[in-house]
Amino acid sequence: MKKLFILLLAPLLLSLSTSAHGVVTGELIMIRSIQSFPETMASLQTAIADKGYTVSRVQRVDVGLTARGYKTDKYRIVFFAKPEEITRLKTKYPELIPYLPLKIAIFAENNETIVVSSNPMVFADFYPQPELKQVFAQWKKDVIQILKYVQFSD
Repeated sequence: MKKLFILLLAPLLLSLSTSAHGVVTGELIMIRSIQSFPETMASLQTAIADKGYTVSRVQRVDVGLTARGYKTDKYRIVFFAKPEEITRLKTKYPELIPYLPLKIAIFAENNETIVVSSNPMVFADFYPQPELKQVFAQWKKDVIQILKYVQFSD
């Protein structure tokens, strides 16, 4: 009975303890930063570069949101990749092209900035090749490290 209680309670305690430090769910990886939006954006781009990735584009999303009545001027999607890795993957696995490069969304919410990415391991359900599973696992590890850097650069 005690083991059953611990098994049922552990996920709840884990979710409570990770909510203040970032969350990794099945599909999302997310952190909150107390830094301003511009500071968090700068930290994010630095962290991406420090992990060996190149920021290929920063897309504003807020224009479309404000046109629909949302009140935000701070919402971006940061696209990043390792160019040689993307070239290799696009050649060998062209079906991955729609999912490349990797993306991280960053937006302001009240006095915090939220940074969120999809969990790259989700792709392993669709692409079971061992080589790709290793790539997805590395991407997940890198995204978590990038977001931790952003969060703890507060």
